[in-house]
Amino acid sequence: MSRVPAAKRRRISPPEDGERTNDTAQDHKGTFLKNAAKWDLEQDYETRPRKLKKQKENKKLPVRTTEGWVAHPVAAEDVKSEEESDSFLGSGSEAEEDVEEEEKVEEEQPKIPARQQIFEAKEELARIAALVNEDPEEHIGALKTLAAIADSENITVKKLALATQVAIFKDLIPGYRIRPLSEEKMQEKISKEVKKLRMFEQKLVSSYEAYVKHLARLAKSSGSDKEQIASLASVAVSCACNLLAAVPHFNFRGELLKILVGKLSTRRVDPDFVKCRTALEKLFESDEDGTASLEAVTMLTKMMKGKNYHFDESVLNTFLHLRLLSEFAHKASYHSVDKSEGQPMSGKKLKQTREFRTKRLRKELKEKKAIEKEFKEADAAVSHEERDRMQAETLKMVFVAYFRILKARSPKLMGAVLEGLARYAHLINQDFFGDILEALRDIISTAEVSAAAAVEEDSDAEDEDDDDEAPDRNLTRESLLCVITAFALLEGQDAAKVASTLKLDLSFFITHLYRTLHPVSLNPDIELSTKSLHLSDPNTAQSHADTAKINVQTTIVLLIRSLSSVLLPAASIRAVPPIRVAAFAKQLITIALHLPEKSCTAMLGLLNRITRTHGKKVAPLWNTEERRGDGVFDGLKQEIEGSNPFAATVWEGEILRMHFCPTVREAVSGIDKNVMEAIR
Repeated sequence: MSRVPAAKRRRISPPEDGERTNDTAQDHKGTFLKNAAKWDLEQDYETRPRKLKKQKENKKLPVRTTEGWVAHPVAAEDVKSEEESDSFLGSGSEAEEDVEEEEKVEEEQPKIPARQQIFEAKEELARIAALVNEDPEEHIGALKTLAAIADSENITVKKLALATQVAIFKDLIPGYRIRPLSEEKMQEKISKEVKKLRMFEQKLVSSYEAYVKHLARLAKSSGSDKEQIASLASVAVSCACNLLAAVPHFNFRGELLKILVGKLSTRRVDPDFVKCRTALEKLFESDEDGTASLEAVTMLTKMMKGKNYHFDESVLNTFLHLRLLSEFAHKASYHSVDKSEGQPMSGKKLKQTREFRTKRLRKELKEKKAIEKEFKEADAAVSHEERDRMQAETLKMVFVAYFRILKARSPKLMGAVLEGLARYAHLINQDFFGDILEALRDIISTAEVSAAAAVEEDSDAEDEDDDDEAPDRNLTRESLLCVITAFALLEGQDAAKVASTLKLDLSFFITHLYRTLHPVSLNPDIELSTKSLHLSDPNTAQSHADTAKINVQTTIVLLIRSLSSVLLPAASIRAVPPIRVAAFAKQLITIALHLPEKSCTAMLGLLNRITRTHGKKVAPLWNTEERRGDGVFDGLKQEIEGSNPFAATVWEGEILRMHFCPTVREAVSGIDKNVMEAIR
């Protein structure tokens, strides 16, 4: 079959320019009209990219308020789409310029005023305190927020945060000491409640430790020349004092005591110094088991020795507030404590008194003792044996401080030491009497020599003003305290033991007291103390309020105390000789003429007691028919025996009968009545 040839295609010539353009435009227009009917404009607008707000992830926990649980508001963040950022409307360089402009605007915004910061801090502190008090175990982490607020640059905000932390810790701290957990305790399987409690206790201790260390750093600036730093340090000292008074049993008591003792080591007496001293006194008075007192006294004695006994004497007077003064019953010295005969022996038992126990029984007893010990610690029961042991150690530390100052002869502390020894005399060991009496004799001898030298200087050079040491040391007061201490040592012991074992010669102190009666009666400040309302002498460079002693008793009180110890001993260990009673009675009624009204009344009251007790011994002074002495009475004689008191007559009583005070007149009548009853 033959192949059919293909059809031949016809060649068409291209159209002209005008015709081709019109046909193409018409074709495009037709196509556009056909497709426009199929468009969905709403869907295109919906899918078009636009500017969206992207929300940050909310990582904060909701807060519980009175209206219920409220979530924190989430801040919206404006994010531009990629298409807008890359569109022809803005370039990358322009976007960077906008960011820089925003940063400049933020920098130019004014800072929050200090008053507004304080107001916001108050609200925040109140909110945190309310949360912690509502559920401490749930919101214990808020203590870190308080610590962060306490690091603010605003001084007022810092003070508010410190005070808020004190109030919160006082409410949160339990009535027991939290012990650190060992590795074995940490690995034990415990219940959910116990684990929660342990976590709460550990966080509380760690936050409290950081707070106490913060207080210690701030308190070091106390007394600074800068007002703001000094005021902040004062707040820190007040917080430490409040914590020590409120929770002395809790952890880190030693750090709080270091703050107080560090402030007391300075010789500058300011309000912070007084706060620390008052806090220590309250601690000594309220301490039941004696552990805190022992720790405080140990720190004080170390501070005194480190300062070479150059500190204010009011620090030493804090020892007079210790509870062992009225509770402790044993005798002690600076190195030992006497135990009573009935006290059980310490240490191992004798072989004869041991009981045979099997190994199983010993194990059971050991477990039982451990359980009883845990129960005592949980109940916070104070053991009498433990308290006596703590008080005995405290007493030894007190005597160590007193005896070291006696040896050092610190002029500004002698009055406080002697008054302390007089108060603690009933607790001093008899074997140590000799050393104490020897030291007291040296003090009195030094006082007499110094007084004689001062009189000679005044008579030789009246125009010279060299009285720098006089205000610092009151020699009359020290000598009276020495007499009181010497007789308090004797009165504080058992009369039977003293009569048989001790051979104490106190005639030196009696003679010195007799010599000082006239000078003391002429002292214009005999009734004044630091608490008395009196004006300072305008002719002196230093006011009396600054030079007066801090010890509480006045000179007239010390004089009557010493005279009562000499003439009216509490325990009739030795009979008072008649010549001694007569000599003192004559001198006392003589100096009563020179004393002020109150002092004269007190002195005549002492004479009333003397005539009631020793009426027959002093009767010849009031009745000339009973006179037994020959010669002349010498009232200025330095020795009692050489004054010849029975050759005198009490003519001063007739003058005192005309005294302007009715109390004095009645006291004189009472003395005469006692003498007349003794003669009958």
